[in-house]
Amino acid sequence: MKQTTDEVEIRLLTTISELEQARKLEGIVWAESETIPVHQTLTASKNGGFLLGAFLKGQLIGFQYSFPGYDGKSIYLCSHNLAVDPHFRRYGVGEKLKLAQWEQGKKMGYSFISWTYDPLESVNGYLNIGKLGADCSTYIENCYGEMEDHLNDGLPSDRFLVKWTNLKNKSSLKDQITKRQREEVNIVTWKTREDGIPVIEELAQLQEGYQGDIAVAIPAHFQRVKELAPAIALDWRLRTRELFTHLFNIGWEVTDFVRNQSFDAPVHFYILKRIEGTT
Repeated sequence: MKQTTDEVEIRLLTTISELEQARKLEGIVWAESETIPVHQTLTASKNGGFLLGAFLKGQLIGFQYSFPGYDGKSIYLCSHNLAVDPHFRRYGVGEKLKLAQWEQGKKMGYSFISWTYDPLESVNGYLNIGKLGADCSTYIENCYGEMEDHLNDGLPSDRFLVKWTNLKNKSSLKDQITKRQREEVNIVTWKTREDGIPVIEELAQLQEGYQGDIAVAIPAHFQRVKELAPAIALDWRLRTRELFTHLFNIGWEVTDFVRNQSFDAPVHFYILKRIEGTT
């Protein structure tokens, strides 16, 4: 029987035993060599950070780890990682953990939450930007260097740095953007191979003075692209790196993420707006 998020309990992880369970789950999701030692998570949780666990019938099926950050101006919550047991994905556990993180962070007095993620992972883009309401105007090239876990191996570890200052209801925007409208403002043209893999054809140039929305297509299933066509995956990485870096430098910001409704669709879309006051 399919589980629902109503059956999932979210609570703080406070004991060494619970933190060890989280470390083991982290090893399953990424790689055992990449896990954070319990002495580190325990120390962080005693000094302004915390770990949240998602439990289903007493079993830990997901966790989220945060610690304090400081950028020279503001103290904020740095969201380091979130892991969900592969057997319980697509049930909304990640979203539930993030919303609990929001509540806990606000309760502790943090002004905003910040984290990084791979901009070509559409599931993360949809959650972070499209559902939670985070924004992004910072692109970090090869953020973590070469990573050898199965999700990152073989490509530069480029990341979006997002800032989550408030919950936003973006449903009205999504209702207004049709598939045709997305494609009309999309500045990444692509073609689809017979096996469904999207291939970039061209990056369009913005017209001088353009102030409307921009849509940027990315692969709907980037891990599948990596598996079946590594050279095409690298092309998506390098060319979208060039595009996002340029757009952020001239005053654009990622504000939303819109999915094609069909699971078999080759691409989904980031929506960008010009930051107020920039030209």
